[in-house]
Amino acid sequence: MTAAGGSATVVHVVLPNDIDDPSTPSGGNSYDRRICAGLAGSGWAVHEHAVRGAWPQPDGTARDEVGRVLAGLPDDAVVLLDGLVASAVPEVLVPQSHRLRLVVLVHLPLGEGAVESRAAEDEALAAAVAVITTSAWTRLRLIDLYGLPGDRIHVATPGVAEAPVAPGSAAGSELLCVAAVTPHKGHDVLTSALAAVADLRWNCLCVGALDRDPAFVDRVRQQATAHGLRDRVRLVGARTGDELDAAYAGADLLVLASRGETYGMVVTEALARGIPVLATATNGLPEALGHAPDGSLPGILVPPDDPATLAGALRHWLDDAGLRDQLRRSARGRRGTLTGWAVTSALVANVLGSALVTVGRSA
Repeated sequence: MTAAGGSATVVHVVLPNDIDDPSTPSGGNSYDRRICAGLAGSGWAVHEHAVRGAWPQPDGTARDEVGRVLAGLPDDAVVLLDGLVASAVPEVLVPQSHRLRLVVLVHLPLGEGAVESRAAEDEALAAAVAVITTSAWTRLRLIDLYGLPGDRIHVATPGVAEAPVAPGSAAGSELLCVAAVTPHKGHDVLTSALAAVADLRWNCLCVGALDRDPAFVDRVRQQATAHGLRDRVRLVGARTGDELDAAYAGADLLVLASRGETYGMVVTEALARGIPVLATATNGLPEALGHAPDGSLPGILVPPDDPATLAGALRHWLDDAGLRDQLRRSARGRRGTLTGWAVTSALVANVLGSALVTVGRSA
């Protein structure tokens, strides 16, 4: 996108400083990095400002850094802020909102937590000329939480990179969970479910950061050991690049026992390889799973926090070759409906372009 004189249109992107830290991979960081690259590739001049802080719980130094970044930008600059940063510092955003065109990218509504977080996020989003969410579920949730006008909230679901189809095994016994090992991701629920099907043949590879909640990691390991599963439930830590690709290539089924997800990028990453998904029917996960062109589900959805139902679904998958064939066909059909990151970047670019011509804000 270019201005009338042919020069690149400028966007300033305010990001958490761990965006490129390989030890802390996350869907949000991956999304931000893909969007920055996509905007740059389509002609935007992207100026990144990675701000230090324990987001979304910054100290005074982190708040001051965001303030300095925004104060140093020219009037009418378009600023795309990661929601982890923006929703934590409304006292910095509001004074700058009168001269900057602020767009907030919300990966996870902070208002799902403490009352003070909800009040801060409400104030921050009200200061923005536009809000971008990564799922339709999140958009509706923000409208419900804050009464934001629907025409100010735009959806840009994550894209997915093309990947070869995973061959799969006849037994379907190679299970994969890709998620940081935290209570929110439900590894304790998954381990309980796996214990209930310990009589069957399977292995479960859990790929995800182990440093977010070490006490919880220890509990999951102790839980697996108590059930005699320590060698079958392997917590291998974060993996990226070729190592993550190899984990997907060796998988038969992606299993995600999350207690909540605004979207679930790992779901579409699995489907891009034709891998069926067993996940919880919570928040944005059904949206990510979607449907194959014939209307079938490319996986199984179960209630969150329900190890017995999850175990039943695992047993059905492992016992029923016909079901495995059906879900693999559906997953490969869904694979053909997925869109790439260029589509996501174009959606974000459209919102930023509209921000360039926004004169006022909705009441």
